[in-house]
Amino acid sequence: MCCRTAFPMPHTFQQESLPSYLGMALRWLYTLSVALVWGCVVSSSSSHTTVAPPQDLQITDPGLLGSLDIEWKPPPNVQTFSECTVKYRFEYRNAGDRDWKVIFTRKLKFRVGFDLSRTAEVKVQTLLEGRCTDDVEVQSDWIYATFQVPLQGKLESEVQNFHCVYHDWEYLKCTWQPGLLAPRGVHYGLYYWYEGLGHAVQCDDYIQDHDINIGCILQNLSQAEYKDLSICVNGSAAATLLRPLYVTLRLHNLAKPSPPKQLVVSMSASEELHVAWGPPGGETPPQCLEYEVQLAEDLEEAKAAWASVSTQMETALTISRANQSRISCVRVRGRTNIFCADQGFWSEWTQECFSGMEPKVPSISFTSFIKPVWDQVPMAAMSICWCPALELGSWFSYNVNLLQHSHSYSFASPVHLAGEPQNINASAPAPFPAAQGQL
Repeated sequence: MCCRTAFPMPHTFQQESLPSYLGMALRWLYTLSVALVWGCVVSSSSSHTTVAPPQDLQITDPGLLGSLDIEWKPPPNVQTFSECTVKYRFEYRNAGDRDWKVIFTRKLKFRVGFDLSRTAEVKVQTLLEGRCTDDVEVQSDWIYATFQVPLQGKLESEVQNFHCVYHDWEYLKCTWQPGLLAPRGVHYGLYYWYEGLGHAVQCDDYIQDHDINIGCILQNLSQAEYKDLSICVNGSAAATLLRPLYVTLRLHNLAKPSPPKQLVVSMSASEELHVAWGPPGGETPPQCLEYEVQLAEDLEEAKAAWASVSTQMETALTISRANQSRISCVRVRGRTNIFCADQGFWSEWTQECFSGMEPKVPSISFTSFIKPVWDQVPMAAMSICWCPALELGSWFSYNVNLLQHSHSYSFASPVHLAGEPQNINASAPAPFPAAQGQL
């Protein structure tokens, strides 16, 4: 009896619990389905929002040597998106270039530089984002346009090896060579334009070779820095059509500074090698410079190799004793750093060589030795012998002879002197003022 009454209880429990579990499951399924449907409705509000591309994309040539005007109109339904921001993605390049240059803007017109010897390619699309798209960016299709100037002459008649350098941020020097098919007596002219000039301007300072213009120097271009500088080199010859060269330059990417100034190499008492220099002259901004320091051993050998030890923006470097080995020369050069340009040219090297460098000795006060004696005599004569033949770090002496007292003082200092030996005599009536310098 106990067993018979025990088994029906779980059976009764299963019969009564099954509907409740099914009901709970159904309620979960219903809730999940409602959430999914609502999510689809919400997402569809942005996914079904579309925007048309811009209209009437046009390219025109204002005659500014490659700077073209690109203009378009807004999409026709842009007024319906009052709760969204409308922007444009504008991209351009020359045919054959791998990468597009990209500009995000709200403007409807741009002026950008192209190489007119190749086809100009542009494309624009509309970007829509805001409450009307649930803050999701919606992009339109692209619209495209191209532009090509009529080319004259054969490609081989175009000037060759065109090259420009912006020296010390002061003047631009451009050079070229005549084209392969250029006849004798050809005349070349360089024209340039940048934003701020009303029209293209011709060079007025040409570089010539056998009465043929092969280069140009342009001054006063500070207003063109960090802008597109459009240049055209055109040629003319009797009964021959020559193809013009078009280029667009950025001056800061062509900068080449002068070599660093006042390179000084010295050895400390702890035998650390100190290298210091000054920034170059010209208009190069000091904060736009970086420097490379190289060391060499046994420079007299034919296969002496230079090793780079630092590329830095500071104008000083300390080399520990462990890294000095047999250093005999140090050289430094500079260029525009990555904070001011994408690229640039290295300057020439400033070099300093030495041998047998000795550590510096503490400075000796001239006054502490001479003044006690000069206070007691009416006249003093000083004779200094320079011995320039001695190498850097060698010793030389100063001799001070007093007329009434035969005192002699010798001072040592590791300095490098150049020029012929000289004797310098100086005299003054008593009381002679104490010397203030350091030896």
